[in-house]
Amino acid sequence: MRPTAPDPGDTDAWNAYLAEGNAKQARKRVAADVLLRDPTGRVLLVNPTYKPDWDLPGGMAEANEPPEETVGRELLEELGLKITVYGLLVVDWVAPHGPWDDQIAFIFNGGTLLQDQADRLHPRDEELAEVAFVEPEEAGARLGERVRRRFTAAMTALTAGRPLYLRDGVPAP
Repeated sequence: MRPTAPDPGDTDAWNAYLAEGNAKQARKRVAADVLLRDPTGRVLLVNPTYKPDWDLPGGMAEANEPPEETVGRELLEELGLKITVYGLLVVDWVAPHGPWDDQIAFIFNGGTLLQDQADRLHPRDEELAEVAFVEPEEAGARLGERVRRRFTAAMTALTAGRPLYLRDGVPAP
């Protein structure tokens, strides 16, 4: 039996009622990456120390952290780089797989770095082994399957000038 909602005028009772409902709702893992390019159009990839494939720069959101702030925090921590986010390229709902629940993954447009910025990039913490600017075709070969599909969609969205919604890396209606 569902509890009866209290009078919204009773602020304490109303907030307790809402908190109880909030505690029962599903939580989503959120990942936020960024598509960054150098002046020649090559894309930035990072080689994480904790998984086998290369990746786009970014990472997992902390509790109650907006995805675009996740990108900024991760790039500052891992590369010492402050960027401007120029918009959303991809939202991908990733189905449960292996030990993982479902996830929402974002890719944002980080624009083009100046050549001297690109030349100075290097890992600044133990999570990254190396960084590289590569041609988009080479990026597809270095990325794991899930990230490759998302990356390909991000490149399409960049050209089309509008974000794409994916379900497990496949454009959704």
